[in-house]
Amino acid sequence: MKIIPITQWSISKAKTFGQCKLRAQLQYGQKIPEPERPLPPGKTEHANDRGSRIHDEAENYVKGQGPFGREMGKFQAEFDSLQKLYKDGMVSTEGEWAMDSNWEPVEWRAKEAWLRLKLDAIVHLSEYEAVIIDYKSGKKFGNEVSHAEQVQLYQLVSFLRYPKLELIHTELWYLDVDDLTQNTFTRQQGLRFKHNFTKKGFAMTECTEFPASPNIFNCKWCPYGPSGTGHCERGV
Repeated sequence: MKIIPITQWSISKAKTFGQCKLRAQLQYGQKIPEPERPLPPGKTEHANDRGSRIHDEAENYVKGQGPFGREMGKFQAEFDSLQKLYKDGMVSTEGEWAMDSNWEPVEWRAKEAWLRLKLDAIVHLSEYEAVIIDYKSGKKFGNEVSHAEQVQLYQLVSFLRYPKLELIHTELWYLDVDDLTQNTFTRQQGLRFKHNFTKKGFAMTECTEFPASPNIFNCKWCPYGPSGTGHCERGV
């Protein structure tokens, strides 16, 4: 198999890369499409499709362009407040942000784009203070580490894109389980994460070898194993 460099990364791509480099190469380098998956028993949509739908409904509601979604019900007060702040010009939604390898902002589809991330909402309380909000469908338990890493990256990029910001609050809204997880970063605290994320990004975008890491956990949902496309013969 000819290796195709992976030149852009995101927090979700980095998670896949950390679990199995071969899967990352097949998915993001070779861009091999996943086979159609049957729906789980009793479900009418896949988890990813459901998550995308809920995010779209949330964005439309905040912007006053759609009804309040049923799955958003536990956060009625928070969404109503966010909608009001949006009307007041204090909220940006579904931001498509890209950074080059020097951590400078670039256009989403720019050739120089090295890192890409999407923010559900950012509330500018002032030019010195902001709140980053990410909507979560599904469970919180078992995802705490990856979700914490996600907000660490989001706040870092926010500090870099808005040089006057001195304080960022992050909020994860777990819509299904009625949990709101908060954290706060000063600029000094937030920028400390830059070194580790630089290493993480270059580990993926400069990688030249993509061995498989077969185990029950990594292979369970992988679409490229023997029971999937067959591109990985080592899947368990």
